Amino acid sequence: MKRVCYYVLFLFICSGIAAGDFTNPTARVKDSVEKVIIILEDESLVREIRWEKIGVVIDQSFDFRSMSQSILATNWKTATPAEREKFVEFFSQYLEEIYRAKIEAYTNQKIEYVGETINGKRAVVETLIITDNTEIPVNYKLKNNDGTWFAYDVVIEGISLVSNYRSTFAAIVKNDGMDGLLNDIQQRIDKYKSSEGFDSYSETTEDS
Repeated sequence: MKRVCYYVLFLFICSGIAAGDFTNPTARVKDSVEKVIIILEDESLVREIRWEKIGVVIDQSFDFRSMSQSILATNWKTATPAEREKFVEFFSQYLEEIYRAKIEAYTNQKIEYVGETINGKRAVVETLIITDNTEIPVNYKLKNNDGTWFAYDVVIEGISLVSNYRSTFAAIVKNDGMDGLLNDIQQRIDKYKSSEGFDSYSETTEDS
């Protein structure tokens, strides 16, 4: 499930790279896939530059503050302003390292867009990830910030990314406080940066 989760999120990042019509939720998820594929297949780009471009796209695609607030839940209310900002910073870095570690696994799988529900400033875009032998249902939850849609959760086969991290991080805060959680995420980031590959570390993370 973890590998599917990271791969699906990577595909969403691919969908948000260009400056298109982000006033529509499905367009926000769907726009400019072809341009991303061009970037991935551009052999003139060295790995570092390609990863930098992906990092920029991540920042443009997700509302990390809303995502962080939902993940921390009641712990967000009790955290200090400095702890909140540090968590948003560390969590966004953590997800960025995950995505960049998976970028080379992209093999041009397809996305089918099957539905869209808008409720005020919130929306859900329903998709299917089409691989050689399976279809994976994925719902993207988006929030409208000043006319532009940003992702704040992804639900894969009925399992919410936010809920998954919430249970994992809540247990850490309960045992070690916010300082312990921030240290844990920093260690995760460091392990990704120092790892030669993704799989060796992904197998050791329990819920993320």
